[in-house]
Amino acid sequence: MVSGGQPINIQLEAGKKAYFSSDHHFGAPNEKDSLEREKLFVKWLDEIKDDCGVLFLIGDLFDFWFEYKYVVPKGFVRVLGKLAELSDKGIPIYFFVGNHDLWMKDYLEEQINAIVFRDKQDFLINGKEFFIVHGDGKGPGDKGYKRMKKIFTNKICQFLFYLLHPDLAMWLGITVSRKNKMISGDEDVNFLGIENEWLISYSKKQLDRKQYDFLVYGHRHLPMDIAIGQTHHINLGDWINYFTYGVFDGDTFDLKTYISNESEEFRNSIIKIKDQ
Repeated sequence: MVSGGQPINIQLEAGKKAYFSSDHHFGAPNEKDSLEREKLFVKWLDEIKDDCGVLFLIGDLFDFWFEYKYVVPKGFVRVLGKLAELSDKGIPIYFFVGNHDLWMKDYLEEQINAIVFRDKQDFLINGKEFFIVHGDGKGPGDKGYKRMKKIFTNKICQFLFYLLHPDLAMWLGITVSRKNKMISGDEDVNFLGIENEWLISYSKKQLDRKQYDFLVYGHRHLPMDIAIGQTHHINLGDWINYFTYGVFDGDTFDLKTYISNESEEFRNSIIKIKDQ
């Protein structure tokens, strides 16, 4: 598990790209619908593996995740198997813990050799400065979740939950995660404006201390590419409604969708604004 520290330097090989994806929420809203989305995501992973130089998963891969010492959540074998295949192929996988996989421990590190981050991290990719974080609890808003996160991360609360039988604990966690919008991040689908989007405010605060080329987030499910001067604030969207992902070719960053073949409707759904 990695936390902050110095920027991680990545130099993409010729013809290779960095791919970014977030907010898959596998397991929701039910097993049947989740399975269809999982199969689509695995298909995408299979298609990008030949030119993928590095894969970033920016949180909430699962709708609920809790690891015991000898027990991990049932399911997700297609996704985990494909990620293991990419890792075995030599593709680095950087995984950022989100609010739904907050209780991630060392399973992904041990099984697919992922590098796991609990908070923000700087990267230098082909000379471009990246700031990456899931985004939950950042900025001036999200106050309800910030209070709830203090409970989730409390060691005593975690221990008490750990004492529950896994069947009961998983049922309870899955039920609450699916039904509680404060936890699930089922947010307003409308763009709230430059001044009211709290992650954009958070980006501006980061830019006060350091200049970045790209600030990349998950959590806010609405895909956005907001130009703040020469910097791009990127919200990756999700694999529930938009099926979006980011791709960096060493020079430019693009938001794409996997299912609509870059239709005009999709291009209009991405919030693109230049903020002076």
